[in-house]
Amino acid sequence: PAVNYFPLSIWRRLLDRVLREEGSALLGYGDAQGELVLRKAIARHLALSRGIRCEASQIVITEGALEGVDLCTHLLSVAGDTAWVEEPGYPGAKSIFLKSGLHIEGVPVDHEGMRFDSHNDSEAPRLIFTSPSHQYPCGAVMSAGRRLALLEYARRHDSWIIEDDYDSEFRYSGEPIPAMLGMARQAPVVYLGTFSKTLFPALRIGFMVMPPALAEAARGAVGSLLRGGHRAEQRALALFIEEGHYARHLAAMRRLYRKRQQQLREILAQELRHPYKLFGGEGGLHLTVAIDNVDDQAIVQQARRFQLAPGALSRFYLDVKTARSGFVLGYGNTSASHFMAAVRTLNRLIVLDRRG
Repeated sequence: PAVNYFPLSIWRRLLDRVLREEGSALLGYGDAQGELVLRKAIARHLALSRGIRCEASQIVITEGALEGVDLCTHLLSVAGDTAWVEEPGYPGAKSIFLKSGLHIEGVPVDHEGMRFDSHNDSEAPRLIFTSPSHQYPCGAVMSAGRRLALLEYARRHDSWIIEDDYDSEFRYSGEPIPAMLGMARQAPVVYLGTFSKTLFPALRIGFMVMPPALAEAARGAVGSLLRGGHRAEQRALALFIEEGHYARHLAAMRRLYRKRQQQLREILAQELRHPYKLFGGEGGLHLTVAIDNVDDQAIVQQARRFQLAPGALSRFYLDVKTARSGFVLGYGNTSASHFMAAVRTLNRLIVLDRRG
């Protein structure tokens, strides 16, 4: 995210207020589920923005999406279970599933998101990890019809969907589609969100929302696994949301990121001298460029010499035989004035790779 646009003076004032009013009472461990005032603020925000009707008791504050994935894995699966992941998809989730002894199957992604119908003949998974609002890294938005079909599949097969609502706050075209957790009563979905992408990475505050029955059953496990830290920051964030600063910041960042994305698209069309396919564009903080017949991982290593940090598309695949090459280009925290030089450098590195 564009951290230099974060309203630091407001944040400092709210944090000072919390520390002045609460003092040393916030220095010990808090509720393992997180500060109640923040969970209530998140519940109200989700009802307005994502169509999720939930109680504070269903919410657990985490240190980010990965801790949420780890907690879901602990609560909902055992070693040997199968987990479906998007192909290509988020490497962090795959790593956690593997460390937990799960069998991972990659499910192809198209312009509507995860194509789970391609796995109808496979063993039903225990976990299904998906980012339907802005698939990472390809940027697809799962259609409402496919979301409902996936919910029905999970119900029939006693599967749990882990819905990573990645970049849902930054949508630039079309009407937003409600979160899967909000589309049906008692949906077998655990919803993950984070403030690291919308505010600033060092905040390290995310959250998960569970259906009521699971939240009740998981309370003991949550208490033994989490310790309830970052109490002052959680309370300051609750004030930030309740006083309207969060909604205003999101609106300003949508305008900024939409403009930056359009500028990057124009410069890619102008400067990238190789046939490419562009993925994403409806939202988010990155564009993905697929380019055939390049060693994207080697090029990414070379790019670091020029203070550039693209992602190698091939690293997002489970199956190296079907992996496409290309680059994941983030624009959230990069000024548009740097786009031209960055794309020209990337173009030169691609030329050198093909000559080599």
